[in-house]
Amino acid sequence: MPKVSLLHESRLQSDHYASTIMWLLRGLAGLAVAAGHLRARVYPGFGSVAEPTPAFQVFAFLTGFAHLAIVVFFVLSGWLAGGGMLDRYGHPGALREYAIERLTRLWIVLIPAFAAMLLFAAYAGWVDASSADFGGSGEYSAGAFIGNLLGLQTLAVPRFGGDYPLWTLANGTWYYLLFPLLLTVFRARAVPARVGAVLAVLAIAQVLNEVMLLYFLVWLLGAAFSRVPMDAGPLARRLFLMLFLALAVYYRMAGGNNHMSTGTIVQDLAFGTSLALFLCSMRYRPARPSPMRERAVAAGRFFAGFSFTLYVIHVPLIDAMLYFFGLHRLSPAQPLHYLVFAAMLAGIVALAWLFHLPFEANTYRLREWVKGRLAADGASPVRRTEPL
Repeated sequence: MPKVSLLHESRLQSDHYASTIMWLLRGLAGLAVAAGHLRARVYPGFGSVAEPTPAFQVFAFLTGFAHLAIVVFFVLSGWLAGGGMLDRYGHPGALREYAIERLTRLWIVLIPAFAAMLLFAAYAGWVDASSADFGGSGEYSAGAFIGNLLGLQTLAVPRFGGDYPLWTLANGTWYYLLFPLLLTVFRARAVPARVGAVLAVLAIAQVLNEVMLLYFLVWLLGAAFSRVPMDAGPLARRLFLMLFLALAVYYRMAGGNNHMSTGTIVQDLAFGTSLALFLCSMRYRPARPSPMRERAVAAGRFFAGFSFTLYVIHVPLIDAMLYFFGLHRLSPAQPLHYLVFAAMLAGIVALAWLFHLPFEANTYRLREWVKGRLAADGASPVRRTEPL
């Protein structure tokens, strides 16, 4: 039977199997979301096809994991960001360091992405380039630009440029804020700090909708399991993997796969728990080097390195492709069209990788520069951390 314990440190070592799996999952989740949204734009809905061919049935199944991919993102975000906060809470400068890491992670991608989206919209004639919109109601307004940076999309401002996936970043931004407040409620020594944190949590709960609050539980799964190593044998690890894959297939076929809602929270908690258990069981080092594992590590690092960029800009890239090539609908009955889809998806991935080179690829450098500037201004030194 697996033996479960509790760690005082959440950080994974880079040579743990769990680290490799996380890298691969981040890349696969980004690809799954991009593939799902591309299929929705260029193919008819599966339910609207009278007699879908076997090829289209398989294709629709394989490109329909976007919902579960977002659950994966939430669990991994809770594990990495929440676990990192657990490790440093109570240390001098912990909250400042945490805020720097979270803001640099988001803004180094969002700011240039929004700027590129605005330039393309002006080129395509979707916005009036001769006058600026400083309100908050327009999708390309200054208010929407700033509001999306602050996680206010779907709450106070529209998603910038109509980029649908940005709704999850509102969730993530508020979860980043709620988690240290909850830690303060339960772990702060000063009573006024606890009372202030409770009031802040209650105020935020009034702002967020019910679904955002419910899915904070999925995010908290990752943070909680980041402290739980599991001494499991090969059989137990395989069983956890089979459970994770089986639930993924089952919920893809029989679960809710459209919008996250109160009706999907139970399935997503179950799926997130299966992922967390599998990751805990894989928290160990390999007995000896393996060429296959080295290739998996390289692939995981590569795709995880620009998974956030891919997530943010894949919808604008789809819009740009459709604008320039004039392609709006593919036929499920045409085998050649599946190759067109594959070429479009490969182009989106390649363009996202190119876009990440001057921005997301430099997250760590920007983060260390900001920390260094604060230290030079008299703030206490901060310890180096790996980019999350």
